[in-house]
Amino acid sequence: MHRAVDGRAGPIRRSDRAYPDNTALPERELLESMLDWYRDGVEAKVADLPDRVVHAVPGPSSTSIAGLVKHLALVEDSWFTHRFAGRAEPEPWASADWDADPDWEFHSAAEDPIDDLVDLYRAACDRSRAVATAAALDDLGVDRARAEFTLRFALVHLLEETARHLGHVDVLVELLTGTTGE
Repeated sequence: MHRAVDGRAGPIRRSDRAYPDNTALPERELLESMLDWYRDGVEAKVADLPDRVVHAVPGPSSTSIAGLVKHLALVEDSWFTHRFAGRAEPEPWASADWDADPDWEFHSAAEDPIDDLVDLYRAACDRSRAVATAAALDDLGVDRARAEFTLRFALVHLLEETARHLGHVDVLVELLTGTTGE
């Protein structure tokens, strides 16, 4: 049992998610399986959350659980589909007015049903997997405007990005519901 922010004891949600085998996998399979483990964690964490929780903005920024899921879909498409593979950005990113609203994914998520956002995230992850499957770890991304990067770097970066934002989702769930989880 834990103490919720208001001092009351709150429920603890247990996770049955086991880490992928990390002792015998080659580097690529380990990177991909860990990234998928975190991707699955995002979906598991938002499953069955009520709308009031998903769309709540409890702090001074525009960060919400819905916004974080949409942001994660954006970074998947940005890093793999667009920057690594050099493909056009898919919708909804292609028509977003980023100059008018650099945090468009967070602001626009305020009206998006969480099921639609999870579908958007899954589709972006599927595109990312397809891009990664077609390349070697040492292949360079097409977009070198900022710096050269390899598929290996993109996988590691998305591991970090997804893990960090899954942590943000976890904290928001705890703050908004009093429920913690592993």
